[in-house]
Amino acid sequence: MTERLPDVTDVTINTESMELELSFDDGLSGAIGLVDLRLNCPCATCRAARQAGREPWPPPGRDTSLGIRNAGLVGAWGLNVVWNDGHSTGIYPFEELHAWLASGEPVFRPDSGLGS
Repeated sequence: MTERLPDVTDVTINTESMELELSFDDGLSGAIGLVDLRLNCPCATCRAARQAGREPWPPPGRDTSLGIRNAGLVGAWGLNVVWNDGHSTGIYPFEELHAWLASGEPVFRPDSGLGS
């Protein structure tokens, strides 16, 4: 029997505080700063930049203001964010966002793009 993973119950992008606010059905809730979320994007492009020793954001010579154009659920398992710089390929799995809130630091598995 596999352990049941917590389900997300609320997802709010607070543009005033610049945070992603999450609540889960196991009682865990908290916020992740949007800058931290963008710097830890789990897509292949951002992973390659980090592996090459570069920050994935901001792009060299581009606007450094950060914002979100849109965000949406990916099934019941993740969140996709469309950033104001046009970047939109990262999907943040709720399981890893839960682990991030629980530990206080990004905890992505290799198959989500951020592990080793």
